[in-house]
Amino acid sequence: MTAQFARTMFHDTLARLADPHLLRELSYVSGRWVAGRDGSSFAVTDPASNATLAWVASLDANQTAEAVSAATSAFPAWRDLLPQQRAAILRRWHGLILDAREDLALLMTLEQGKPLAESRGEIDYAASFIEWYAEEGKRLNAESVTSHLPGAEMIVRREALGVVGIVTPWNFPCAMITRKAAAALAAGCTVVAHPSSETPLSALALAELGERAGLPAGVFNVVTGDAATIVGRMNADPRIRAMSFTGSTDIGKLIAGQCMQTMKRLVMELGGHAPLIVFADADIDKAAEIAVNAKFATSGQDCLAANRIYVERPVLAAFTKAFKARIDALKVGGGLEPGVEIGPLMHERAIAKVEEQVADALKHGARLLTGGKRHVAGSLFYEPTLLTDVPDDALIMREETFGPVAAVAAFNSEAEVIARANDTEYGLVAYLVTGNGARQMRLARALEYGMVAVNRVKITGGPIPFGGWKQSGLGREGSRHGMEAFTELKYLCIDTAA
Repeated sequence: MTAQFARTMFHDTLARLADPHLLRELSYVSGRWVAGRDGSSFAVTDPASNATLAWVASLDANQTAEAVSAATSAFPAWRDLLPQQRAAILRRWHGLILDAREDLALLMTLEQGKPLAESRGEIDYAASFIEWYAEEGKRLNAESVTSHLPGAEMIVRREALGVVGIVTPWNFPCAMITRKAAAALAAGCTVVAHPSSETPLSALALAELGERAGLPAGVFNVVTGDAATIVGRMNADPRIRAMSFTGSTDIGKLIAGQCMQTMKRLVMELGGHAPLIVFADADIDKAAEIAVNAKFATSGQDCLAANRIYVERPVLAAFTKAFKARIDALKVGGGLEPGVEIGPLMHERAIAKVEEQVADALKHGARLLTGGKRHVAGSLFYEPTLLTDVPDDALIMREETFGPVAAVAAFNSEAEVIARANDTEYGLVAYLVTGNGARQMRLARALEYGMVAVNRVKITGGPIPFGGWKQSGLGREGSRHGMEAFTELKYLCIDTAA
């Protein structure tokens, strides 16, 4: 692609925005828009068409250190503001994001590929975390401790930790920024954020709106470029007191190892490999609808996706029939096309992994009921696919699946399915479909997952503690618990003796 054609695409994108200033190609550091050293940049492409949308600044390790310096310098003044003052700025940021909903959704669909309706939903979801923490920041309370010493008064309080590093993935490019940043900012911390190089435009647009909302220079910084260079520098910098990361378990382990040298606080939302368990007493049509929504949102590129679908044997045929009918009805295409429900995958690596998993499942005896190959819509599109009779030793039942492929297997007893569902290194979310109230409680206790959804799909939001067990992460995001990693406990013992 020629540079002239790429700039034409950039200007075409600008023309589609009601507010062209939301399309930014420079990093945001200390309240300034910063180019890469010697003009270094990288292309951001539309996965639906492979067209270049923009050339975004690629910052180096020294410029990353400068962003950390800016956040360090800004921290004392931001920390010392009254919580109500920080809340007022966050509320303005929230309102500006909602006002720019259509532009932000368009940018997200262009760089990430998800259907426009899903992008709009993510903007609302992203904004909700800012609203939540604007209020929750006022409740970082002190607690009184009953003294065990004569003539002493004891108080325990939470205080802002310092500079927080944030590393976010490409599948939810706005919500993963706000869920982390809003908690840190509300607690009184400053932020250095590194978005995925596949989807930096959403983060930069948020920075533009944050500036308009009144976030002081250095409080919220966005550093774009090579992940290994930037994140490696952040991990090594002792001035960053906490790292919050969403991504694969393997990369999470790498970051954790690097952060050990400076004893950073870690918050990590890592891989998921969610089971969805359908019992014979379930409403089969409702179960099929839940399965479609839990599996195919974001074209299956979601750590919450239901990757292993276990169905009690007496209703396997009925469920599979209802599920297949819904899968066959899904519309595939570019995210800006009306009615599209399945967009492109993010890159060729994602397509290759899906193809490998499908081929391996068939080799192990699974049956292909629909889909199973690339879609005619383009090179990064994959047909919504249904596999059944998938054995537990197939790759798709052992590895996280990031694509529109559903794997179904039968089970015979409650004890059996609990053991199979728990037989994984992951423990983010599990889905359960049953009308039996006692079973709902038994399974909720027995499933080794941080979150369990019973007879529904949507469970996340500002008030809930999002996070997983085992190798699916450390700590929680959202809820009051989402601020804990960004604060330190301080104990005061005050002599009151006359």
